[in-house]
Amino acid sequence: MNIKGKRLTTQQVITRFELAQRKKDIWEDLYSDAYEFAIPQRQLYGYYEGSSQGQKKMTRVFDSTAIHSTSRFANRMQSGVFPPQRRWCRLEPGNQIPFEQQAEVQSVLDQYTDTMFSVLKNSNFDIAMGEFLLDLSVGTAVMMIQPGNETSPINFIPIPLFLVSFEEGANGEIDKVYRKMRMKGEAITQQWPDAKLPESVATRIKNKPTDEVDLIEATIKDYEQGDWCYHVIDKHSKEEIVYRRMNNSPFVISRYMKVAGEIYGRGLLLTALPDIKTLNKTKELLLKNATLSVMPVFTAQDDGVLNPHTVKIVPGAIIPVARNGGSQGESLRPLPRAGDFNVSQLIINDLRMSIKQILLDESLPPDNMSARSATEIVERMKELSQNLGSAFGRLINETMIPIVDKTLAVMDERGMINLPLQVNGLEVKVSPSSPLAMAQNMEEINSIVQFIQLTQPMGAEGEYAINKSALVDYLGDKLGVPSEVRHDAAERAVMIEERAKAEQMAVMMQAQQQQQMAGDVPPEGMN
Repeated sequence: MNIKGKRLTTQQVITRFELAQRKKDIWEDLYSDAYEFAIPQRQLYGYYEGSSQGQKKMTRVFDSTAIHSTSRFANRMQSGVFPPQRRWCRLEPGNQIPFEQQAEVQSVLDQYTDTMFSVLKNSNFDIAMGEFLLDLSVGTAVMMIQPGNETSPINFIPIPLFLVSFEEGANGEIDKVYRKMRMKGEAITQQWPDAKLPESVATRIKNKPTDEVDLIEATIKDYEQGDWCYHVIDKHSKEEIVYRRMNNSPFVISRYMKVAGEIYGRGLLLTALPDIKTLNKTKELLLKNATLSVMPVFTAQDDGVLNPHTVKIVPGAIIPVARNGGSQGESLRPLPRAGDFNVSQLIINDLRMSIKQILLDESLPPDNMSARSATEIVERMKELSQNLGSAFGRLINETMIPIVDKTLAVMDERGMINLPLQVNGLEVKVSPSSPLAMAQNMEEINSIVQFIQLTQPMGAEGEYAINKSALVDYLGDKLGVPSEVRHDAAERAVMIEERAKAEQMAVMMQAQQQQQMAGDVPPEGMN
């Protein structure tokens, strides 16, 4: 959507991009180590500029504990918060919706929820979320939500953090996002049909259409207009080729944990990084020691003078020496090794346990144990939720709610729904219904059940302490039961009244039958 408003010049966008990139480069060493030893296949630091396709990225990795535990962390986070092919949230009316209209609005929002999850199931959301959570374990994850095609109406694109830099505005809102892009020149007009190629860029693409072009993509919020400016700039010529005005930013940026004064996140991998690097080095030294045990270094007798500058201590090497012991000694003799490295096994086991504990890889029982009950699984999920702490709340606020908001915006733009309300917590709120959220809800339900059990012996005071009609709706909402399978309060009141009348009629008929059997009332038709 093109709207008139404030617009930065191309040079201003490039200047801000370079400034944001310099601030992000400070994190390169820290993030690079985390990716290299725990998520090496998504490592772009040191590989992107020369093309990372087909390159070996695990040459310095000697232990896979961190790789396996990080994958387990991402999989368990996805199954706990965004379970594949299942509903993980529910749209509910906010506090600004009048109470008497909430039942009607809830019925409409449930239809929107059904439509949204039907679209998500037919899209690449589940695949993209797995990669997104891998990046989140490092600290910062980025996803782009864009309109798709007729088959998949919405396209979810997890973007490695190496390609993205951003800035924060007022109240910590991310109001400027920059992305480095690289694509074939001939694909630019396919990607952006409204692209206006400068003559220099068009000539370069015409001469070499299959050559890759480096681009800068910038999404910047215009606070005066209340919308977003979208720029695509050719990095070589520094000329703008695409400019748009958008109502919403397509980016979802989530941080696992933030430190005051920093805009990039710190994840569990950064906490475990010292142990990961120590384990990797210990394993490397252990393997070298094992190699020396299998193929030791030998000393060879030589009448000349030993030159220490030419000696190489590598497996299978032969070092010429003047003699091997008294009376010239044997002709070939193994070089004694410096100590035994078997104690490393103790260190390795401790480090592996520490890494798994930090990455929450030991919360659920092993798969080889006997079948677990539903109660045990709920308690384990509750334990995982407690271990996540504030990160769970940040995951809801910075990931789940923005994903729902931007997904509904794209659906509204494509005419799939007509949502006049805003997903802002006041008109429409997003209520998590994933297994982790259900584990927290069960704590609240258990508190109510315990209250009822304690007040039952208190007579009339305890009997009327709970509003049972409100309790039914509360329990249904906490358990995520759709409104279309539940009767609302008005319908229940009518059904209760009809049931009371039926019971009263049954009592009257029973009393009449008893009187007839006792002979107090003459049979019907007799005077």
